[in-house]
Amino acid sequence: FQAEDGIRDVAVTGVQTCALPICLRWFDRWLKDIDTGVEKDVPVRYFEMGGGSGARTRRGHLDHGGVWRACGQWPPKGSAPTKFYLAADGALAPSPADAAPISWTHDPDHPVATIGGAVAGFLEWVKPGEGMDLSYVSPRARMRSLVPDGPMHQKERPDQVGSRPPYPLLAERPDVLVFETAPLKEDVVIAGPIEAKVWVASSALDTDVTVKLLDISPPTAEDPAGFHMLLCDSIRRLRFRNGYDKEELLTPGEIVEVTVELPPLANRFKAGHRIRVDIASSNFPRFDINPGTGEPLGRHTHKVKARNTLHLDRKHPSHIVLPVMKG
Repeated sequence: FQAEDGIRDVAVTGVQTCALPICLRWFDRWLKDIDTGVEKDVPVRYFEMGGGSGARTRRGHLDHGGVWRACGQWPPKGSAPTKFYLAADGALAPSPADAAPISWTHDPDHPVATIGGAVAGFLEWVKPGEGMDLSYVSPRARMRSLVPDGPMHQKERPDQVGSRPPYPLLAERPDVLVFETAPLKEDVVIAGPIEAKVWVASSALDTDVTVKLLDISPPTAEDPAGFHMLLCDSIRRLRFRNGYDKEELLTPGEIVEVTVELPPLANRFKAGHRIRVDIASSNFPRFDINPGTGEPLGRHTHKVKARNTLHLDRKHPSHIVLPVMKG
């Protein structure tokens, strides 16, 4: 998490310094039969991100901060599943309200670009320097990441796959629906599993729903738009909305319920920050692009644009469930 190469945007301090000794004690006990006392350790240890200064470090990264926690169970005691409802005015509200649906168009030829996150393996070979003896250069040393990992600022940029001029914030794209709280009056801490439940309809036989959770820092001189920090994301292909044991194509225009599970995490949203949820239908190249045709996976013959609609009324109360720590 602590960037060393100048690529990542965020420094989540304290992760490496504590994780390695924990791993070594565990392996010493169970692989070397050394009495390290790990059996007496607290059962759960997790890293709560956030709480940092929000300033830039000497390397130019955002100081998001973080601290290790220990507890007897997961999710921790005091973690309460709390619903945040998606509202038509772009808010995350504590209760549902009748509102008109919101539509967007998923264009398979112009997908939402992956900007950081839990990605790995998007690499390209770097041309070696003139006269370089490749017998001394490992293959890994010649690889460069096409999609840097970690909690990057959600803005397109020239060095990112899928980005196009004028390189907007992802929140500015018409195919990304944004829902966020007002600036928080006090810190909000979450720790545990995360799940979104949305009701959608589509003009296509198949489409995707992507969900992102973000921590939005207030504007500063260095970050005039604030810092849109991606915490976690996930996706659901709607032909598998009822499970992966069978495919069920959509009936165009029919409203269906979709559950999207996001990775569990712990984060402190500081006072003045915003909690944000982004809904879209692509996140490329982290996830394969849905062509919208309903053809067998990986064997489509053409692509179609999908006009997708998110429903927000009391009968279809689209929301995300966050594990808010109480007390």
